[in-house]
Amino acid sequence: MITDLRSDTFTKPSPAMLEAMFTASVGDDVFGEDPSVNKLEHMAAEMFKMEAGLFCPSGTMTNQIAIKVHTQPGDEVICENLSHVYIYEGGGIAFNSGCQVKAIKGDRGRLNALAVSEAVNPSDIHKARTSLVSLENTANRGGGSCYTFTDIQQIKEVCLQNNLKFHLDGARLWNAMVAKKETASQYGEIFDSISICLSKGLGTPVGSVLLGTKDYIQKARRVRKVFGGGMRQAGYLAAAGIYALENNIDRLAEDHLHAQQITSALTKKNWVGEIMPAETNIIIFEVLAPFSPKSLADKLAEFRIQVMPISATQVRMVTHLDITTEMVKNLINIIGTL
Repeated sequence: MITDLRSDTFTKPSPAMLEAMFTASVGDDVFGEDPSVNKLEHMAAEMFKMEAGLFCPSGTMTNQIAIKVHTQPGDEVICENLSHVYIYEGGGIAFNSGCQVKAIKGDRGRLNALAVSEAVNPSDIHKARTSLVSLENTANRGGGSCYTFTDIQQIKEVCLQNNLKFHLDGARLWNAMVAKKETASQYGEIFDSISICLSKGLGTPVGSVLLGTKDYIQKARRVRKVFGGGMRQAGYLAAAGIYALENNIDRLAEDHLHAQQITSALTKKNWVGEIMPAETNIIIFEVLAPFSPKSLADKLAEFRIQVMPISATQVRMVTHLDITTEMVKNLINIIGTL
């Protein structure tokens, strides 16, 4: 059996999730008539105490729709310089929304209120109009780092003072909430829009949900159509999301424990340099001689373990629901021999 630690996007639906998909009630979602999609959107919105939701094929689409609805061409979006919306969405902010980005170097993918405040442009016709702040929680390239809720609240105050919209890329928000013992409603109270991903830690094959007010989501639905995201009998996919919300959130703590156990094993090796703190399910570490990121990945592949070199010096491992305790023990044993 292959132990695939490249990403938590490599999960496969469990037999119970597949059964939920096979037996889903479906209709035409573009007409608003798919009962499973409607149930998922309502369920997600209710969890976060927000008014409405919109089911989309991907987190990139929910993020890009969110930015499009919040901005006008020529505006500026503030985000951290390693944010997914900035470096991993194909230049979508420029292409889809006609906006530029002010990317700020933060702390392991996280911004603070002072940095955001200093980045807001003055009211000057020579400057782009700052209109949106986007955070990512957890921060992928920050090693799955989590914001403190106090920091988020302080950034919200900056947004209110400057009449800025506040978006959350919550691709791994479930991981942050489990790690920090936070509630979904806390986030729903503070953000204008939230993108939640179902196909990472929660293990569905496809899908993310964008949350906001009814008026905002109605506008987002139109943009989804323009982006080609109007799906028909999408209830087969939505059913997987419903199953995941009902069954796969609390178990994320197991993924976090596995990441901590692997990190502990790595700290004992002289070919491992700096390791980012494993707050959730992502491990990013520096690889030293005699290995390089690629040669280490190749060596582990000999043991049917897949990891991802993410830079000239770093490797990433991501735990998820398809990584068992036995797989983790085997990996730790192999690390010990290298």
